[in-house]
Amino acid sequence: MIRRALTIAGSDSGGGAGIQADLKTFAALGVHGMSVITSITAQNTYEVRAVHDVPLDVIEAQFKAVVEDIGVDAAKTGMLSNSEIIRLIASLIKKYDITLVVDPVMIAKSGAPLLRDDAVEVLAKELIPLATVVTPNKPEAERLSGISISGLDDSKLVAKKLSEELGARAVVVKGGHLAADESIDILYYEGRYYEFRAPRIQSRNTHGTGCSFSAAITAELAKGRSIPDAVRTAKEFITVAIEYGLSVGRGHGPVNPSAWVLIPAEKYAVLSNLKDALKLIELNGRLIARLIPESQMNIAMALPGQYLRSIRDVASVPGRIVRVGEEVRVISQPEFGVDNEVSELLSKLVKVVPEIRALANIMYCEGLEEIVNELGYGYVYLDYRAGLDELRQAVKAGQTLDIIFDKGSWGREAMTYVLGRDAVEVANKLINIAVRYKRNK
Repeated sequence: MIRRALTIAGSDSGGGAGIQADLKTFAALGVHGMSVITSITAQNTYEVRAVHDVPLDVIEAQFKAVVEDIGVDAAKTGMLSNSEIIRLIASLIKKYDITLVVDPVMIAKSGAPLLRDDAVEVLAKELIPLATVVTPNKPEAERLSGISISGLDDSKLVAKKLSEELGARAVVVKGGHLAADESIDILYYEGRYYEFRAPRIQSRNTHGTGCSFSAAITAELAKGRSIPDAVRTAKEFITVAIEYGLSVGRGHGPVNPSAWVLIPAEKYAVLSNLKDALKLIELNGRLIARLIPESQMNIAMALPGQYLRSIRDVASVPGRIVRVGEEVRVISQPEFGVDNEVSELLSKLVKVVPEIRALANIMYCEGLEEIVNELGYGYVYLDYRAGLDELRQAVKAGQTLDIIFDKGSWGREAMTYVLGRDAVEVANKLINIAVRYKRNK
C-alpha cells in the first residue's frame, strides 16, 4: 500500500520552494503527495513580488477533501502566513490526529517575510505543541527560543528548550546558517541528542532547502520510520539535493530533489549501456583485437554533465580490455570510479562537449587517419595533458568530433580515442574502423 504525505504550505510560482518543492520530494522518496495551499506567492529566485492568502474556508475544504477520502500518514506545514491560518490548521490537525512536521517558515530565501510578527506566538503556542518534529533553522530557532545560537552547544540548548517548553515531541535545529566546514543538524528527541553531519556545500542554489528537508522527514515518517531514521535519511537527501542544485534564474537557484532518484537511474543506464557495448566488442573481437594498443584498451561512459563531478561519476572496466591471441577479453564488469586514463580524459571532455559521454582507446598509426576520413568521422590532434584548448576551438568552429588522435611523447604510447554519445555508439564506431583497417591490411 502506498504511503500518503500531505503538505500544508504556500505555492512558490518559481517552483523552488513551498508546495512545489514538497511534492517533488514526496515523489522522489516514493510516497503519494497531496497538498493544501495556504497562500499563493508571486515568487522567483530573487524576490517575492506578491502574496495572496487563500480564504480560510477554501483551506479547510482542501484539507477535509484529502483527509476524508485518501487519508494521511504524515503531514507537514510550511508557509502559514497569519494567525488565523495557523489556528485553523492546528484545529484540523488535532481533530484528525495526524502525525505532523512543522517547518516554521518565517523568511524567504530572498529575505521577504512570510510570517507576520503577530503570528509567531500563535505558532509557538498552538501548532508546535502538536508537532512530532519541528525543523527550525538558526534564525527561526533564535526567534522561537529567544536564545542566540553561535555553536553546537547553543543549538542543543535551543532544541531542548523548544521541545520541553513548547511541547514538540522532537526538534531539529538545522546547522546550515552556522559558519563551519560541516553542516551539523542537532536532533533532540526523548531526552537524547543526535548529530547529523554533512560536508558544507558552497552553492547559490539553495532555494527550498528547508522545505525539501522537512518534506523528506515527513515522507519517511509516513513510511513508518523512526524519528532519528527519518531525520538521517532527510539529511542525506537534502545534501544530494544541494550538491546537484539547479542553476536557473538570476538569484538563488533551487535545490534538486529529483537528483535522489535520477542519479541512481542514470548510473543503472550507464552500466547497462556499457555492458551492451562490451558484448559488441567481444563478439567482434577478431576484428578489434588488431587495434588494441600495448597498454591495452578500455571503454568509459560518464553520467550526464549536470551530475558529473569527478572520475567517481565515470564508469569503465577495472583491469581493462585485453587481447588474448586473436580474441578480445573483458576482464571484469564495468564499475564507477575506476581511476584510469580514459576515465580521466572523459571527465574533462564532457565539460567541454556535453553531448560526448563515452570513449574508448585504441592504438595510433598513420593509416587510421585515412580510415577516419573514409568513414566521415571528425577528428582533432590533441595531447589532453597539455590542455583542451584545441578541442574548445574545434567545438567553437562547429566541427564534428568522433576521434582524438594523440601522437604520444617520450615514454608515453601514442593513442587514438574514439568518442560517442554513449558506449554502444563508440563500440559501433570501433567496429567500423576495425573493418576498414582489416580491409586495408
